[in-house]
Amino acid sequence: MITLTCKARESQKKGDVKRLRRESFIPFVVYSKGKNAEMGMTPKEEIDAAMRSIRPGFLPTTVFSLKMETGKVLSVIAREVQYKPTSYEILHIDFMELDEKIPVEVKVPIELTNTVDCIGVKLGGFLQYVMRHVRVRCLPKNIPSHFQVDVKDLNIAQTRRVSDLVFPAGATCLDSMDKVVVTLAKFNA
Repeated sequence: MITLTCKARESQKKGDVKRLRRESFIPFVVYSKGKNAEMGMTPKEEIDAAMRSIRPGFLPTTVFSLKMETGKVLSVIAREVQYKPTSYEILHIDFMELDEKIPVEVKVPIELTNTVDCIGVKLGGFLQYVMRHVRVRCLPKNIPSHFQVDVKDLNIAQTRRVSDLVFPAGATCLDSMDKVVVTLAKFNA
């Protein structure tokens, strides 16, 4: 869990939000089921450090703890991050509050293991991701950080499907079990 220190903000005006960014704050909104959205801001250096510590593709399953200046602590996951197109700087984040009793839908990343020892790769093939995430519904305490797919025994023209993944107890897959996750293809020269 990544902890961020936060302050509430009142204004939604474009000029005020731009001023916050100039002062090195990142504005955010926390959405909660059955509650009004809460607006806040957090120091840019904290967000940047947090994003550097998250492995690529693992943001959807990363839980953040937002410590508000009032003492309130919110457990959230990032739903959407808006970036500046030219520099990839973070401009705004939408968070969703986690309630331990309400299931959430998350995109869980897929990680391939034993790619160097893969039989098909040694025979001249290459691994091709078809899916990088699998959609899952579960309680917040059951959110898997990622799924591992062992490709060591994968040969040319073989695939691994969603049905080959091991889902933790309490997690329901929202994608078709027949979908291909990874395939081993061969160059045609």
